[in-house]
Amino acid sequence: MGDPSGADPTAGGQTMRAFLEDIEEPVAGDDPIARARAAQRTPLPKRFYTDVSVGEADGGFTILLDGRPVRTPARGLLLAPTRPLAEAMAAEWAAQETEINPFIMPLTRLVNVALDRVGPEAEAVRDEVVGYAGSDMLFYRADGPQTLVNRQATQWDPVLDWLSGSHDARFFLSEGIRHVTQPDASLERVRALVPQNPLKLAAVHSITTLTGSALLALAVAEGALDADTAWAAAHVDEDFNREQWGEDEIATARRAARRTEMDAAARLLALIS
Repeated sequence: MGDPSGADPTAGGQTMRAFLEDIEEPVAGDDPIARARAAQRTPLPKRFYTDVSVGEADGGFTILLDGRPVRTPARGLLLAPTRPLAEAMAAEWAAQETEINPFIMPLTRLVNVALDRVGPEAEAVRDEVVGYAGSDMLFYRADGPQTLVNRQATQWDPVLDWLSGSHDARFFLSEGIRHVTQPDASLERVRALVPQNPLKLAAVHSITTLTGSALLALAVAEGALDADTAWAAAHVDEDFNREQWGEDEIATARRAARRTEMDAAARLLALIS
């Protein structure tokens, strides 16, 4: 979330800022269910504004609450490079009712992460995405049953074919969990695909951690996959197990929460392209 500039007549500016810093999502991501439970221990701040609008500032667009620009937890301006992104975040603020609930504001939270945390540490975040690619989920295939083997090939091979055909990045596959070292040249080509723009990088990093696959995240960012296809590909094994053993309510709730984060990341990519 962001922190409005100026005094908060309900909770107080300092209280609001502390709340936002407590609930803000780490760069590496974590369990959205755990975050939600943690936030429940902190009282939600009351909605203190009436009007939400979009204004222009510093060559971009910002969200205005009763005419005052929203700021990030680190006190920077919550600035969007495009009006559609600013309008989407403004809609999240406008949708708040009596309280401000950051967990129904996933786009605003992700932009905060991009501006406050990813931007200053962009190279480290890019390194982490490439690190995921070095042991990407798509490389490690089941040795049975054949139904699962076929599903993995159907969902995962097109991504590897795209990387090979469009970017000359070729990888080795392995059965089971035996580690296989990937060619340095291929990983360098992956690195070239990892965005440097903080907003795009935050979205790619989020999708990477949510799916367990940097290659799926980059395919979404490059338009080679849509979010639905990438999400299905990330859950081939889980879906197979659910068919065999049934659903687990906790796992289903966690998956739904993570899908919300995934959709926000994919939406961010679309709104700044």
